[in-house]
Amino acid sequence: MSADVRVNEQIRAREVRLVGPQGEQVGIVPLEQALQLASDVDLDLVEVAPMARPPVCKLMDYGKFKYEAALKAREARRNQQQTVIKEMKLRPKIDIHDYETKKGHVVRFLKAGDKVKVTIMFRGREQSRPELGFRLLRKLAEEITDQGFVESAPKQDGRNMIMVIAPHRAVKAAAIKSGSEDETDELGVDAPVEAEAPTADATPTE
Repeated sequence: MSADVRVNEQIRAREVRLVGPQGEQVGIVPLEQALQLASDVDLDLVEVAPMARPPVCKLMDYGKFKYEAALKAREARRNQQQTVIKEMKLRPKIDIHDYETKKGHVVRFLKAGDKVKVTIMFRGREQSRPELGFRLLRKLAEEITDQGFVESAPKQDGRNMIMVIAPHRAVKAAAIKSGSEDETDELGVDAPVEAEAPTADATPTE
């Protein structure tokens, strides 16, 4: 449905093919009758197929429809985004303070839903001690098991050793949910407000 869809009095046709709120076919009716039906059930008359002859209109809550459409569009954009891969570089003989700091960064990246490429950089004689790199990467992998898992096992790449860590599905889902809450105000559409049900002792109107 296009952004410039016609609603209620914006519809110009003399008669429309009317579809009910549950998708039921009402048939071809004059526009005035369709508008009256929409008013009777407190819904909007929305032109969903303007190029048809006569145009097809549906009874719906247009505000709620726009809100749900905005949610779906945002979710589609998120699914199209490429996976972000952060990189963390370490030395095989890194001191414990620097190691804990860098591990904290890795954990933060994983919690944000990002993958992390951990690179051990060997220099000089360190290249003859690849076991130092393996040991350090294994230690890191064991200490971040709550946030992620090893997607690509450690492997030598020239002077470097590389391992890729990915966030657990639940961790990534939590990051996406957090992002959704942060973006609520960016939709440009207010969330629909459900009408309150009448109380048991309400007096019916004539």
